[in-house]
Amino acid sequence: MKNAYDVIVVGLGGMGSAAARHLARRGRRVLGLERFGAAHAHGSSHGGSRIYRQAYAEDPAYVPLLLRARELWDEAAADSGQELFTRTGGLMIGRPDAEPVAGTLRSAREWGLQHEVLDAAEIRRRFPTFTPSEAEVAVHEDAAGVVRPELTVRAHLDLAAAGGADLRFHEPVLTWEALPAGGVAVTTAQGRYHADRLVLAPGAWAPGLLPDLVPLRVERRVMYWFAPRSGVQDFTPDRHPIYVWAGETEGDEMYGFPALDGPEGGVKVAFHSRGEPAVPESLDRTVHASEIDVMRRHLSTRLPALAGEFVTGAACMYVNTADEHFVVSRHPAHEDVVVACGFSGHGFKFVPVIGEILADLAVDGTTRHPIALFDPARLRRGPAGGPRRT
Repeated sequence: MKNAYDVIVVGLGGMGSAAARHLARRGRRVLGLERFGAAHAHGSSHGGSRIYRQAYAEDPAYVPLLLRARELWDEAAADSGQELFTRTGGLMIGRPDAEPVAGTLRSAREWGLQHEVLDAAEIRRRFPTFTPSEAEVAVHEDAAGVVRPELTVRAHLDLAAAGGADLRFHEPVLTWEALPAGGVAVTTAQGRYHADRLVLAPGAWAPGLLPDLVPLRVERRVMYWFAPRSGVQDFTPDRHPIYVWAGETEGDEMYGFPALDGPEGGVKVAFHSRGEPAVPESLDRTVHASEIDVMRRHLSTRLPALAGEFVTGAACMYVNTADEHFVVSRHPAHEDVVVACGFSGHGFKFVPVIGEILADLAVDGTTRHPIALFDPARLRRGPAGGPRRT
């Protein structure tokens, strides 16, 4: 049959690029379709950096996936010759009962992960860029660090192409269907393609391609880069770790990074829980002066040395489920279709292992990895759990 493939992957961002890489290395005939270019800045997998951590406040069930993701990142780095991960250590900061602190401790203890609990004085002594209140503590995790979204996506795409994948960019998918006799068909403006299996990893475009699967909320988020008042020397990766800092009030939880790209790059920081509903095709990509002022005021009490000149900013999108756990499974109505969506602003650290899981589900129909938490049926039963973070 013309245009026949083993697997079609729709969406070649973080998850889709990793799925294409894993499928190609297993010798499958892969077609990858992406509405934009390679490693683009129109979705959720951009901005130069993402947090990687292992002691996971969201749920201890994520930890085995994070450990495997780290192995796969090392493997992709070796295979591609790209530096994809920088180990910086990490701080989860807040009052002792705040979720980033209490949840991280719960996860670290359950899995026996290396960690330390620091009081406010010890935080300030060891990491003087931070100015916590006396009531705040931090869990320090040495294994945490930074992963590079654009470099990771490009590495996975290059490895997929080297393995024989047919990757097509600027070709948005119009429709897909599961065929009565088995297999799938995908239609774009350029043609109609057939395959035995379909992997849908469409990011913020999931509500359009998967309208009846689960409710999804697309939200705009802003990333900011500031120039430290006295230069970046105190914000280098060996001195300033990644962090998640619980808010005193709703909307104030923030996260940030060390200076990764020299003086010109500034230091990145963002709010995790401050966003607004968005439509991907009309996303407001302007970072407004009022938004910059809010972040600068927030920094002035927590990282005052960072509250200097604004360097640049960028908008991205979260695609949230009701409980902010992922959706990764075979489609409940179509056994030849595998879905990955709703990563709720904390998914990129899982990219390599989600790619492996999607390849497992497409090839074998099952996976050895623990993914019961990601079953879309839970969302038809009603939401559970609390807020998640980056």
